[in-house]
Formats: sequence, structure tokens, C-alpha cells
Amino acid sequence: MDTSNEILISGASVAGPALAYWLSRHGFRPVVVERSAQLRDGGYAVDFRGKVHLGVLAKMDILDQIRARQTHLSGTYMVTEAGETTAELPGEIIGGDVEILRGDLAKVLYDATKDSTEYIFADSITSLTETTDGVVVTFEHAKPRTFALVIGADGLRSNVRRLAFGEHDDFVTDLGMFVSIFTAGSAEGFERKGYLCSVPERTAGLFDGGGQAIAQLYFHAAEQAFDYRDVAQQKKIVAAAFAGMGWRVPQVMAAMDSAPDFYFDRCQQVHVDSWSRGRVALIGDAAAAAGPGGNGTGNAVVAAYVLAGELAVADGDYAAAFRRYEDLIRPYVAKGQKQAKGGKDFLAPADARKIAQRDRFFRLAAKMAPVRALIKYLATRTATAVKLPDYIAGLRQLRQIALIAICRMKVHV
Repeated sequence: MDTSNEILISGASVAGPALAYWLSRHGFRPVVVERSAQLRDGGYAVDFRGKVHLGVLAKMDILDQIRARQTHLSGTYMVTEAGETTAELPGEIIGGDVEILRGDLAKVLYDATKDSTEYIFADSITSLTETTDGVVVTFEHAKPRTFALVIGADGLRSNVRRLAFGEHDDFVTDLGMFVSIFTAGSAEGFERKGYLCSVPERTAGLFDGGGQAIAQLYFHAAEQAFDYRDVAQQKKIVAAAFAGMGWRVPQVMAAMDSAPDFYFDRCQQVHVDSWSRGRVALIGDAAAAAGPGGNGTGNAVVAAYVLAGELAVADGDYAAAFRRYEDLIRPYVAKGQKQAKGGKDFLAPADARKIAQRDRFFRLAAKMAPVRALIKYLATRTATAVKLPDYIAGLRQLRQIALIAICRMKVHV
């Protein structure tokens, strides 16, 4: 089989399937390998903001499907341990222009690509060996195969980045927080609402995720090592961090024990000097994870559009395509990373004074339309800070030029 047009993508969450969509549109044959045995259901809510995010989703013909599955979050309320409301945030501040559960988004992207993309579930890459003709890839289970290119779209702890670039700790900057997210029972009683309860260095959040309560817990990170594969150990860390906290936290801790989708990690950013090495490149969190509030999901979809487009117009010069992709997207995602560095003061303020300042600001926003407009602008500006090429029109023009050249050659002959 000719593999000169096959591109392997590691990761079937967001960036991977989005890239597969555009690669297939441009005539490539994408193959996606995913460690999990199936698409991950549920998960926390992710959002898209501004005309750039929404424009790419519209080009993919999935914006209406995402809107049909959106959470419709009406507002987020700051509450005390006694349950008293201290401030309210409009839904678009937390949820952007459209918000959807990550699992629902993954399903939309999979449905849009399953007929044009080969998916390999329950498997993982074990080695990458570059040759003059491609990359020889070995897997945990599947037979070795050769691909023209390999793209790491496998998240913060990217396996492709580890194999081709170096160990995880060489590329991360710690944001000083842990985060844990999981399903915590029914959302009955707070439909279409979210709540954040903060005490110094700790915040417990509950959000309606389409009828199920999604817990989001943030707390300042002590200098302690943990095994990211040891879920039991991670749950003990979370339980110790929130011991003694009021509001609904005891019920959340009880639900954590049996949560089927428990997630835990440090909040970290990824900084890699170059997003490509030879025939291997990175995208999404694998290339430049921003952390909470950094537009990671929306920016990953935009990056997928650009990477596939640059590969399409490069006429086989993948190195040039990787350079142009990085030149355009790196400054864009860097703005999101800069924005996310301030997330700690919002998500887990260090002391009672900072909690009060945060809540007082949002109370003011609720009363004054100009302040609300400013917050909306600040929450959206980094998501729109890029001008995207029209790759479809560019390819059409290239084909016309090629056709004219062929016709001239025939006339000359």
C-alpha cells in the first residue's frame, strides 16, 4: 500500500479529530490512534469564543450540532460555605459563546470524521523511527506501519512529545494549582447553573452538565510528587485538600469515590522551543497547553485548520508547512497562555481578602453594563487575535495555475 499520503495522529479528543477532518478534506489519509478503548464520555465543559473559533466550526459544518448539545449555562454564582450568594457571573463569561461537554464534543468530531479517517482504539505508539521516506511507527498492539508524518495531539502529557522531543518535565511550567474534575451525581435543583465556593487556596465548583453535576475542584499545589496513573492516590490527595470544607463539598467527596470519569493533574503550561522535529509535529495541548482560562479547546480547533491547510498548500514540503503553521499559531496561543497565568487569582484566591475582591468586582459587573461589556471583551480578545488564511481558495488558485501551465505545455508541444 502507498503510505506517502498517510498521516498518523495520536489522540482522539479534540485536536486530533479536528486535524483529521481537515486533512481528509485536503486529500490526505488520516489515521488516529487513541489509548482509550472508546471515546471518553462526559467530562468537563469546554467553550468556544468569538468569530475565529465559531468561524472554523462553521467551516467544518458542526457548529449547529455543537449548539444543539450546548449546556445553556445561564450563570455562575459565587457562594459561601453556608450557601449564601456573594456574586453572579453571566453565563457567557464562564461558558463563552457556546459551551459543550468535552465528551459530547468528541462525539461530534468523531461522527464528522469516522467515514474518512481510520481510528485505532485501545492502542498507543511505542517508538518512532524516521527514515528518508517516512516515520516507522511501532505500537503496543498493532503491527508496525510507516507514515508520511506523525502528529502528536495527545494532550498535556503527550506520548509523541516524550518519544520525539523529551520528557514531560522538560517542557512544563507549573501554575501553582491542582485540578480535579469528575461527575458528582445529579444536577437536580441547579439546572443550567454553576456554583463556585472559595476558601483561601481552595475552590469547589459544581456545574450542570446536561442533568449531571460536574465537580471542578481547584487548590494550591504543595510540592508533592504523585503518580499520574495512580487514581487511588490522587483521590486521597483531593480528599485531604478539601477535608473540613463546608457547602456541598462533603457530598462531592462522597461522589468522587465512585466517579467513572475522575480526572486529576497539576495545572501546567507546555512550552516547546519548536513544535516539529523532522516528520513529527505537535498540536493542541501537546504543543502549547495553556491551563484553565487559556482558550485551549477553541485554539486547538483553529490550529488544526491551519496545520492541515499549510500541509495542503506546501506541495509535499512538510518542513515549510510546519514552519508556517508554527509562525501563525504560536503567537496566537501564547496570548491564551498569558491570559491563563492569571487564572489562579480567580479560581483559587490565596486569602479571604482576594476572594472578597473577586466577588466585589463581579457584583459591580452585575449592576453596570459597561463593566459587563469589558469583561466580555477581555474574555474574548485572545480567542480572536489571529487572521486565518483561506486555504480552500488558495488551493483552488494553485490548481488553476497548474492547469494553465499544463495547457501551455500542450500548446507548446
